[in-house]
Amino acid sequence: MTPPVQDSVSPTDAAALRRYHDNPFNLTPVESGIRLPLADEPFVSTWEDWWSETLEMAPGGVFATLAARLPQLAFPIAEGMSTTEGYQAATRRGVPPDDLPEATGLDLPAPEAVELHLHPSAAGRVPLLISRHRETFVALVQALARRNEPKPIPPSMGALMVAGYNNWARIHGHRQRWEATPEGERARATWGEEFAHIRPQKALYQDRFILLSDGPYSGVAAAEVGLEDDRWRRASLVLRRDHECTHYLTRRLLGSMRNNVLDELLADYAGMHAVPAEAGGPGFRAAWFLRFLGLEHYPEYRPGARLDIYRGDPSLSDAAFRALHHQIHAVALHLERFDQDRKDGPPSPHRTVCTLLGLASLRFDEMAARDGATRIERAVEWARGRVEWCADPLP
Repeated sequence: MTPPVQDSVSPTDAAALRRYHDNPFNLTPVESGIRLPLADEPFVSTWEDWWSETLEMAPGGVFATLAARLPQLAFPIAEGMSTTEGYQAATRRGVPPDDLPEATGLDLPAPEAVELHLHPSAAGRVPLLISRHRETFVALVQALARRNEPKPIPPSMGALMVAGYNNWARIHGHRQRWEATPEGERARATWGEEFAHIRPQKALYQDRFILLSDGPYSGVAAAEVGLEDDRWRRASLVLRRDHECTHYLTRRLLGSMRNNVLDELLADYAGMHAVPAEAGGPGFRAAWFLRFLGLEHYPEYRPGARLDIYRGDPSLSDAAFRALHHQIHAVALHLERFDQDRKDGPPSPHRTVCTLLGLASLRFDEMAARDGATRIERAVEWARGRVEWCADPLP
């Protein structure tokens, strides 16, 4: 199927669209060859300890374990909460919230719906905090990513990566180890000096984790993709998980993660390749990708759809945005054709990550060209020769 001819755009809009498609990914780590998965980041061992504690716990135990360690979970969601003295003492200075008057606890509608997992991804294991209850998910997002303020969470949001999270439990652990060291063996005389020393070393105390819900992916109802509700709910969780893990990979390995259609193409490709056979996977489906973005009735666009988030900064003009729709449609068809025609064996984590890195080496508008499928094939072949998979297959 040949994509329709694009609407004409002014030279100004064409230049803006070209800038939008500038590719910031740094492929240098891949060019000389790379072994994947990457080693875990330092924060993972702390979350692994927490996860181990929850294995034998009754429902609700996961939230109780985390609430004892993540200070935001000790405070309610309330207007102005982030400006209170107690909240700032706990989250900025690591003061234990036990005796702070504002720390009355986070009132979750369904704490038993909270799960903690360590997911093995190509970028290393990453903590997943999953809620199978919508209002509970919203409360967790507001607490952990919105400073306990009652900011609206769009119904279409079902996942969020929390990055640069200051984990005071890790800092307190470091202090305990420092205090246990004999004075004559300490590199610095006071804890204040030691803390000033570790503060620039963010890997010692900053974490990254992913919040997930199991609602319909991208706000798409099960009937719209021809699945039963339960199957689509399970598939949606997998889609979100691998979507966010792809952002983790590009941020950690390639140095970039943006609100851009190229990033979303990579993430949705990985998500669809993780979908189980019972839900129509694995494999890239152009119709699914277009529906997820709001182009299910292409060339018509559904206003307010997910693609609005990826319009760029500064935002593309209406004419340039329509031209982007044409490019997305063309790329979706090219990638689906490539995926269906490939002969390099059955789907596997290694094959998926080679495809992701190959796509990341291209500009989106290059993939939209008439020979887009061929360009994709060549780029994936380039990546395949540079990636060694050195672990057991991911689940």
